[in-house]
Amino acid sequence: MKKLNTLVAAAVLSAGLVGCSSSNNTASSTADSSAKADKTITVGATTSPHGVILEKAKDLLAEKGYTLEVVEFSDYPNINPSTSDGSLDANYFQHFPYLESYNADSNYTEGVDGYLVSAGAIHYEPLGIYSQKHESVDEIADGAQIAIPNDATNEARALFLLEAQGWITLADDVNIATATIHDIEENPKNLEIVEIAADQVASKLPDIDFGVLNGNYALTSEVTEDLLVTEAADSEAAKTYQNIIAVREDRKDDEAIKTLVEVLKSDEIKKFINDEFGAFAVPAE
Repeated sequence: MKKLNTLVAAAVLSAGLVGCSSSNNTASSTADSSAKADKTITVGATTSPHGVILEKAKDLLAEKGYTLEVVEFSDYPNINPSTSDGSLDANYFQHFPYLESYNADSNYTEGVDGYLVSAGAIHYEPLGIYSQKHESVDEIADGAQIAIPNDATNEARALFLLEAQGWITLADDVNIATATIHDIEENPKNLEIVEIAADQVASKLPDIDFGVLNGNYALTSEVTEDLLVTEAADSEAAKTYQNIIAVREDRKDDEAIKTLVEVLKSDEIKKFINDEFGAFAVPAE
């Protein structure tokens, strides 16, 4: 009987130890999962060049202990809302004037939940004039049809690019973030300027004389060979329209976000951008 009691006690003790071990393993697993989640950065981006650049950055972030998850969007209107509501930790697809327009249109102001800010500028995509009918901007003719993006910031930028070619003259008091076709004071060649969605300009090139395209759409639409001229590297546009990492205001000082920006501004990523995209994407200073 004494031997039996000893065996029973041992069994109970063993079961208790197994239970503790199982409990500890579960707690450890939960903690590991939580830690892993905290080390994951989810970034929304358009496919190229942004998504391509982020893919290149994955290994560099892994070396710093972070897992980068890239969520690619075929167009950009839904990326900022998904960042504002917390579905994404950050996004990489836009320049600062576009971000400002989004905040204003969404009634987001500083301190309001959902307000987005820039965590850092990564690269600049020169806006260009493209054509499948002409080999030079010098071939501009009376009544030529030109397609430009219809969103506010890119439309203004496109008009300044047309003015730089001497095709139109804008009013003196407009700036590169707010100009519209109504600010055209002189149009000596009676150009027909057509405003359409930025992601549709490339598809219209066979039917129009010239189109003004964002670099990312030129890349994804595979019309890079149709480029005739771009914004100058030292232009006001080059300073104004750098593409940024955007985050919720309450996330801008997160260590994960700071590490993401640090990696994307590293010499290795700058070299990759130059080598991979040439004139269509230039690293920010």
